[in-house]
Amino acid sequence: MGNLYGVIGCPISHSMSPDIHNHAFHVLKIDSHYHAFHIEKEQLSDAVNSLKLLGVKGYNVTIPHKVAIIPYLDELDETARIAGAVNTVVNDDGKLIGYNTDGNGYMQSLLGLLERPINEYNMLIIGAGGAAKGIYYTLAYNGCINLDIANRTITKAEDLINNCPFDNNSMAITLEEAELKLEKYDIIIQTTAVGLHPNIDEKPLSLKNAKKSAIVSDIVYNPIKTALLKEAEQSQLTIHNGVGMFVHQAAIAFSLWTGQTPPINEMTDIVYKKLGGKSC
Repeated sequence: MGNLYGVIGCPISHSMSPDIHNHAFHVLKIDSHYHAFHIEKEQLSDAVNSLKLLGVKGYNVTIPHKVAIIPYLDELDETARIAGAVNTVVNDDGKLIGYNTDGNGYMQSLLGLLERPINEYNMLIIGAGGAAKGIYYTLAYNGCINLDIANRTITKAEDLINNCPFDNNSMAITLEEAELKLEKYDIIIQTTAVGLHPNIDEKPLSLKNAKKSAIVSDIVYNPIKTALLKEAEQSQLTIHNGVGMFVHQAAIAFSLWTGQTPPINEMTDIVYKKLGGKSC
């Protein structure tokens, strides 16, 4: 019998992680299986112990457990310490090690669109939640110092900047300020749940002041094109959806578990097919 891997979260039935990971196991002829586990908040401690007892070799962690799981782990990798959250657990002969592959997954998905080093771009992050933190700290760690944060509650953006352990020239601004000075930014990164299914007509701000060469990135991948990306496309801006981040963060986790590189293009095609769309 092969190894067991999985994802824990609540809710979890919508997850496409089993589809892409099990496909990768099949292609690489790895005798393993990936399963989605629905774990309520109050079940987390028992779940971590049970997964360890069952010998589950690794699992992903999604909402609402990314921060709450930390006290139950034996060790945190630098990626998890930087992000302050865990989205991947490796069971190393009984030692549970937490990682965060979100930030690096996002950056890897973005690099293919860039014509110069990533640290030469002026960037704006919309949102100051967990996803924003992982992306912001990863980009700052990689030398991106011109990186502002816009959020409804500006104190949350200020906290994110003030707690960043890496050099930055970041400013915390309101969404209204961001909208007015949007021409400043080469890359606009939307990290909130605004526009997520079923609220597909919502946008965090207008792009009317964005520069024509701007890249508009939205980490939401359902729908494939959010209202923000549709506006960007209509304005002939370069768009970048959340499928790449989802697949790349999964690929990094897969490599941590198995030591092998999964078929990223095939995994991407699976996600697009399930979402009923195509690459943009």
